[in-house]
Amino acid sequence: MSPGEPARDPSLSGWRARTRPAAVALVLHGGAQYGVDAVRPWRPAYLRMVPIARAVWAAGAAHGLEVRMLRNRVRGWNEPDRHPVEDARWALRRIRDERPGLPVVLVGHSMGGRVALRVCDDPAVTGVCAFAPWTPEGEPVEPVTGRRVLLAHGVLDRVTRPVDSYRYARRADARAAGLARFDVTAESHALLRRRSVWNRLAAEFAVQTAGLLPEHGLLAGAFGRAAPERYELPL
Repeated sequence: MSPGEPARDPSLSGWRARTRPAAVALVLHGGAQYGVDAVRPWRPAYLRMVPIARAVWAAGAAHGLEVRMLRNRVRGWNEPDRHPVEDARWALRRIRDERPGLPVVLVGHSMGGRVALRVCDDPAVTGVCAFAPWTPEGEPVEPVTGRRVLLAHGVLDRVTRPVDSYRYARRADARAAGLARFDVTAESHALLRRRSVWNRLAAEFAVQTAGLLPEHGLLAGAFGRAAPERYELPL
């Protein structure tokens, strides 16, 4: 084991469906560019996604949606190791083993959004919802091929730049099965000012993309808008 290699395993927890399982949502938390310290369950980046995971489960549990929440081994992206990408692929393998054949929807924030966009080429994944995603210049768009993609960014975000996710949307649009991006007003990186909006976006995207409910709510008509309007929908 190399000096900076994590010695622990990732953690996968979650909530079961109230009826026969029909789909799974995997929730991915944020982190940092570098860092090999352990992700504890009380870290803000992890805790931030718990209400979102619960909102997704509340919207879909009666329709067969299960929710899994990944806790990474370490907090950093850690190029070139990309530890959270390894952890997400580990989680997807676990889900495929437990629920073979079921569609998987990814929901991620910040670094977790970047991870979700990287690993959505997994054969089980049908769509990815990325909030305030970390999408630096040159971030590959090939993984989203054939997937439904929702991006949303707070206009006051100073941690990950809204302009970067806008540029990513423009580049990824031709590959995705459908793509929409929202500008969330009066919101910063932490997703704390308009919590109900983030919860609704994640929940509605998950149940609709998994095919459990028809298009409705905040996403009604969003994916059918013309480009470039579809890349900066106000919310």
